Amino acid sequence: MPPVLQKNAVAVKIKTMNDNNRYEWLFFDADGTLFDYDLAEDRALESTFQDLRLPFVDGSRETYRQINRQVWIDFENRKITADVLRTRRFELLFEALHIHADPLAFSAQYLIRLAQQAQLMTGAEAVVRALAGSFRLALITNGLSDVQRPRLALSPIGAYFSEVAISEEIGVAKPAPAYFEAVFDRIAARFPRPAKNRVLVIGDSLSSDIQGGVSFGLPTCWFNPTGQPLPNGLRPTYEIRRLEEVLALVFE
Repeated sequence: MPPVLQKNAVAVKIKTMNDNNRYEWLFFDADGTLFDYDLAEDRALESTFQDLRLPFVDGSRETYRQINRQVWIDFENRKITADVLRTRRFELLFEALHIHADPLAFSAQYLIRLAQQAQLMTGAEAVVRALAGSFRLALITNGLSDVQRPRLALSPIGAYFSEVAISEEIGVAKPAPAYFEAVFDRIAARFPRPAKNRVLVIGDSLSSDIQGGVSFGLPTCWFNPTGQPLPNGLRPTYEIRRLEEVLALVFE
């Protein structure tokens, strides 16, 4: 008998891989979808300030988060490379905080600390376990390789992914169609190439996950736990507030 995942008194039957599910592959974003990136970022940042004996002043987290968000947007839009991203965010942070420090040394230590953070979003482990027996799972991330692979190895969900596609290794980032084409090519090297309508992209970022999936012709599921408004002109196939809601979407 197939296992059952219960949440809020609602039971969802989990089918086997042989059942005629709506999708064959589920492409999960990593940070902000499965991994609690905000918590990982906070802990890694404060630890690095302590490691390098720098003053961790009020507002450092918020300032860094704003800067980091914009730097990643620049990376997604191909305005900067991954190598530039590694240090540029800390150059801007130190300028904003009026701190004299070496951004290259800080970046190196920060990435070590960040790679040690594998905290998951609420429900992530249970959902991934429930889906793994019925679907092929792929992790699609714009994160840095020397951070994402150690974090995935430390987490309890790493073994469930048939493909891990890190933009730094591929050479192009979400939302570019070339990124998704590369992921399909990697899949096709080991498995039958899926039809696009049989692949669901699940992610929290409208600019990279949802826009990327839509541009490549894939169904998309926007993970929107805080209830942010949907901007005009972008329509994901689904919108969810809790990761557990994915189960009702993919099992028929």
